[in-house]
Amino acid sequence: MLELDNLSVRFGGLAAVDGVSLRVDSHEVLGLVGPNGAGKTTLFNAISGLARPAGGAIRFNGANIVRTPLFRRARLGIGRTFQIPQPMHELTVRENLVVAQRFGTGRVDHQRIAEILDFTGLAAKAGSDAATGLALTELKALEVAKALATNPRLLLLDEVLAGLETVGKRRFMAMLGELHARFGVAMVIIEHDIETISTLCQRVAVLDFGRLIADGAPDAVFRHPDVMRSYTGTSAGTSTGASDA
Repeated sequence: MLELDNLSVRFGGLAAVDGVSLRVDSHEVLGLVGPNGAGKTTLFNAISGLARPAGGAIRFNGANIVRTPLFRRARLGIGRTFQIPQPMHELTVRENLVVAQRFGTGRVDHQRIAEILDFTGLAAKAGSDAATGLALTELKALEVAKALATNPRLLLLDEVLAGLETVGKRRFMAMLGELHARFGVAMVIIEHDIETISTLCQRVAVLDFGRLIADGAPDAVFRHPDVMRSYTGTSAGTSTGASDA
């Protein structure tokens, strides 16, 4: 479905993403982890069209979309959330979904919007002001709901669990697990919590200073010397990847 080939993103002389090659298959759930500043969100920005790559290719279902505008990528089926919830001000929760759906699909399907509101637990808040009437867990749910409204085939989830208390986090994890099965979308999840990634994801890729340093099954990746060093700063072996990195 998604294939990154030697992808790089630069800001001046800084390589935020440095020669990353990575593949995400249909219906796969991939965890994307790494220390703060590793380039994870920048990689999402490049895939979704918010950042212009300095080199490399982004192929989605076989077509190189590296120069494809953001709205066209959405209509091809790439949806995403943001670390900090971004509700559309002075619009209700339902209206936020309507705008997102029109942007992503060019039409409005009220039945699907109702389904998404119910699935994300926002049906009771559908008429509330999205910017002022929601708690943090609900704002996070709205990010997911807006992304689902675009009818994605690939969903990029950027730290949707960050800041949630334990009960809310468990409920959100259950929702994400059901989302994958119910809507049949491939997902890439940025998350710092190793237990969460290991629970939700079949495969994990690790970035460090913009480079892909490991890619494989969670148990193998989190034991990899380069990954341990990137998180703890301890000296370890210098092998370049785990599994199929």
